[in-house]
Amino acid sequence: MTASPSSASLSSATVAPRLSVVIAVKNEADNIAPLVAEIDAALAAEPFELIFVDDGSTDATLAELRKAAETRPYLRILVHEASCGKSAGVDTGAQAAKGDILLLLDGDGQNDPAYLPAMVAAMDEGGARVGLVQGERQGRKDTRFKRVQSRVANKVRAALLNDGTRDTGCGLKVVRREVHLRLPMFDGLHRFMPALVKREGYEIRTVKVVDRPRWHGESKYGFWNRAFVGVGDMFGVWWLIRRRKVPHVVERG
Repeated sequence: MTASPSSASLSSATVAPRLSVVIAVKNEADNIAPLVAEIDAALAAEPFELIFVDDGSTDATLAELRKAAETRPYLRILVHEASCGKSAGVDTGAQAAKGDILLLLDGDGQNDPAYLPAMVAAMDEGGARVGLVQGERQGRKDTRFKRVQSRVANKVRAALLNDGTRDTGCGLKVVRREVHLRLPMFDGLHRFMPALVKREGYEIRTVKVVDRPRWHGESKYGFWNRAFVGVGDMFGVWWLIRRRKVPHVVERG
């Protein structure tokens, strides 16, 4: 049974929300309804808007999104004519968002929205100096090969980028919109967001989350588009970090 929209989320249709949930999806038709229901339940305490970016789906994803939006005025749908990747989808949603804080998660069911309030609270507690709260997966449900691959990649990334996080691949992220819009846009940005947010002079906090199996459909990522492409991106981000100087204004006239 699909949960009914909360009064808090309904009010975001007329009042500019502080929170904008942004989800890029491609061919996730069977996951839309249950995910929207979970988000409604998790964020019932505060107004929010929900932005889905359909990244060139070829299944019934768009139809399912339109069906969900029929009873949810706070649900907005943006559509890419052709698939541009997750990072581009998130950027499209961030550009259109009205909230000051972006709540990011994947559309496959692996990320539990129930952790989002705790992540928002961690950002609020840290104040303006915290730019990103990153989820850190516990009990991952990926294959053993993918877990080993991620473990090695995380160790290399941590040593090279010093981003202060153990799991940048977790889709659960809470980031200030103004900070996200300052990040250099490239395919794969979502994997390096902690390092790039830290590059802008902000602190990173982490919240432990429990990983879940994908509900339906197939993963969009395999060995070739995770490992070898990621290595090139990692050195590119390393170069960007080394070339960035964050000015600290000590006097204003």
